[in-house]
Amino acid sequence: MVVPFHQTINRLIARFRRPPTPPPAVSESPCPLAQPDAVLPAWVADDPVVLKYRALLGDLPWGQFPERPADRPYPGPTPQPRVSFAAAYLVKLQEDKRFMSDLRTYLIEHPALVYWLGFARVPDPSAPHGFDVAASVPNRRQLSSVLRHLPNPALQFLLSASIDLLKATLPPDQQATFGDIIAGDTQAILAWVKENNPKQFIKEGRLDKTRQPAGDPDCKLGVKKRRNAAVEDATGHDHPAPTSDAKPATKLQVGVDILWGYASGIVVTRLPDGTEVVLAERTRPFNEDDITHFFPLMAQVEARLGRRPRFGTWDAAYDAHYVYDYFDQAGGVAAVPFNGGGQRAKRTFAPDGSPLCAAGLSMHLQFTYQHRVGLVPHERAKYTCPLLQPTVTGEPCPCADPHFAKGGCSSTIANTKGARIRHELDREDDDYKRLYALRTMVERINSQAEALDILRPKLRRGRAIVNANTLRYTLLNVRALLRVRAAAAAEEGQLTQS
Repeated sequence: MVVPFHQTINRLIARFRRPPTPPPAVSESPCPLAQPDAVLPAWVADDPVVLKYRALLGDLPWGQFPERPADRPYPGPTPQPRVSFAAAYLVKLQEDKRFMSDLRTYLIEHPALVYWLGFARVPDPSAPHGFDVAASVPNRRQLSSVLRHLPNPALQFLLSASIDLLKATLPPDQQATFGDIIAGDTQAILAWVKENNPKQFIKEGRLDKTRQPAGDPDCKLGVKKRRNAAVEDATGHDHPAPTSDAKPATKLQVGVDILWGYASGIVVTRLPDGTEVVLAERTRPFNEDDITHFFPLMAQVEARLGRRPRFGTWDAAYDAHYVYDYFDQAGGVAAVPFNGGGQRAKRTFAPDGSPLCAAGLSMHLQFTYQHRVGLVPHERAKYTCPLLQPTVTGEPCPCADPHFAKGGCSSTIANTKGARIRHELDREDDDYKRLYALRTMVERINSQAEALDILRPKLRRGRAIVNANTLRYTLLNVRALLRVRAAAAAEEGQLTQS
């Protein structure tokens, strides 16, 4: 009797199939970081480094950190809690440790901090504290790998928590208007590749976008204007694009820098005492336009505030009709410099919304169409000369425009309210100037991020750079929280003494 072939295959599959992975065992030593009420040994609780980081990071909801699912279907050992790694990366930034090897050395030098962070302790009865510190701290490769593979939403959870803590420091009446005024910007990030070093000889060329640098498979080639400013904003003080450490000043390009890297977009608001708070952040490859950051950033802001902010200020790279529409629909206004591109003149409009020609006549609406190319699909309208359309009146052009002999002037414009606001906004008004002056909020955050090495990260993968940036802005927020609480405590002490 011949055994059916499929039965033989099934028996072989059953023989080599891995047994189901048993559920992970519950750790006998819970992570002190995720359980702030847990009793710590005296040598840990009294350690000055632990006290420092309990004050800085202890209020974040580490116990709710989105961990890797424990009931995963794939085999392998139970991973260490990712909450310990996330906190260790914040320590790395705070201590200005540029490489993972530097972070590991710092942790080994502070066993009490290793205990508090919750890394799995390798028992060693001969050690002073009962565990082998060097064996308990993950090696450099594991620290780098976890940063690269951490899901960014888990780190965005920490950023959201820091915003909630800062908001909670305000009186209830001020919490209702928290985040009503925002400022946004993007910052260039230099990839750690030889193509960004002009002193490095590259036979194949360094500016070929089809030749991906071997040092970073995720970075992209892009052009950063030294200032995203219109003609009337040419005195702006935006930060120039970063250059490599080895690039001499004589090699800087006038007006633009071409580089391989990423761009970090942020949205910032200010507390009543002047403290800046990062509301949203997003890092993308450098070949994407600045304006593409707008809607993803505003989606984060809305999720964290529960509403739209009413007032916003951005540089001229964000001079688009849908930016004005967004803030107008929220009941406010956007302060953005006018950037006409090749056409510098602003349009004027009749009371019915139709544009006026150079002679001041209300132009004729010829047709509308759906514009599907670009970031936001929208309706556009084409207007033509009212002396020639819909019928020829026989009247000459009052201003003798040279286009009149070729069929008259025509104008195509987005058929939205924001398109009219963009042209009619009075940028000489005092209210506009006061709002636009608040762009210094985002510039100060950029300066603080630069001090944390955001411009030249020593990382070689896009996901690692994205996660590191989220952690940078989280650290800036918890630093701000510490300052706000210290100022409140000092003020309360003065009132008590008086």
